[in-house]
Amino acid sequence: MEYKTLSVEGSQFGDEGKGKITDYIASHADVVCRYQGGNNAGHSIEIDGVRHALRSLPSGIYEKGVLNVIANGVVVNPFAILEEIEENFKGREKDLRLAISDRAHLILPYHIQLDGAYEDLMGKNKIGTTHKGIGPCYSDKAKRIGIRVGDLLDKDYLHERLETALGVNNKVLVGLGKESVDIEKLYSDLLVVAERLRPYITDTSVLLNEAIDAGKKVVFEGAQGSLLDLDHGTYPFVTSSSPTSVSIPVNAGIAPYKVQRVLAIMKSYMTRVGEGPMPSEQDNEWGNAIRERGHEYGTVTKRPRRVGYLDLVLLGYTSRITGVTDLAVTLFDVLEGVENLKICVDYSLDGKIIDYVPASAKTYAHCKPIYKEFKTIPHFEHRKIHSFGDLPIEAKEYLGFIKDRLGADIAILSLGAEREDTVTFKELF
Repeated sequence: MEYKTLSVEGSQFGDEGKGKITDYIASHADVVCRYQGGNNAGHSIEIDGVRHALRSLPSGIYEKGVLNVIANGVVVNPFAILEEIEENFKGREKDLRLAISDRAHLILPYHIQLDGAYEDLMGKNKIGTTHKGIGPCYSDKAKRIGIRVGDLLDKDYLHERLETALGVNNKVLVGLGKESVDIEKLYSDLLVVAERLRPYITDTSVLLNEAIDAGKKVVFEGAQGSLLDLDHGTYPFVTSSSPTSVSIPVNAGIAPYKVQRVLAIMKSYMTRVGEGPMPSEQDNEWGNAIRERGHEYGTVTKRPRRVGYLDLVLLGYTSRITGVTDLAVTLFDVLEGVENLKICVDYSLDGKIIDYVPASAKTYAHCKPIYKEFKTIPHFEHRKIHSFGDLPIEAKEYLGFIKDRLGADIAILSLGAEREDTVTFKELF
């Protein structure tokens, strides 16, 4: 059976413009599922000139008739998601089609405290987290002392789970010089939250499988990017989960064969937030200019993003480990008129040319980029582009090189923030 499923994943360090592309695709979908990460990963959607910043809610949340699913692999801050719902749907909650997995884990106040405390403890070796409690929540999940969304619906069991979790985490907090958490106060707050979230809590694995088996168009949306994957990213400068399409089955409760296409979202250049190696980084006038043109500041953190030339060694690596079938190139308009345009095609390491990403972050930090230069892409009328052939020759050379190198079709090209500035070269469903 051929399923109408599509994974939309970031192929770089996150912030590739997944929100806009997923929103664009969601207009043709029946279900949009967020399958990992937490509210540390913001994504922006621009509708009728208004930018909406989402943190936990899936990118299809503004599409009428689309079911939005937060699957079991996501970690949910119950207080933050209620605030986000109110920000976006106050007075019209009836328009919100949302399902939250009863198996998703809860980010609670002590996770946020621990996040900051651990970063302080690591000093110069800090990871550069957003202090949203994501890592400590996933850590509790692995330690089997986590509290799940479904636990909110059983008052007695919820209290029991809090006693277990805080029996460990309060000792850690005190040991790190922080205040312990009052279990009764937190319990009382969670009971209030539970009633407000109750209508959305369900077994989302059942919903997803029913939709897929019925031939519905289902989009799976990851947070962050493949290079921040806990196993395959630039460890230890990674996130606490797997943003790649290969993690969808375990993170959403579906069979592996039901994910049939993988759309990799890639910027036409590179950006990164936080610590970690980035061989093609341009901490100079060129990088500063791209940052301002592309508004490269974190959706949630507002931190300036590091900027660099496009790196096809990294993209080749993520394509290999995730099985990319198609590409969506974003922020291509940012490159119009930019001089000194290059793409990293290989690395030099200790005098040798390599085309792979070393496992060690220390070794990787010593890699020097080898570039191929490209002609300046002229300004052109975006609304007149309907096919690849309509692009200026310089743009076709740049994009054609990417396509040939990665062995995947360019299905979507984003030329601006609005949905109308998105060109589809290939149908994905």
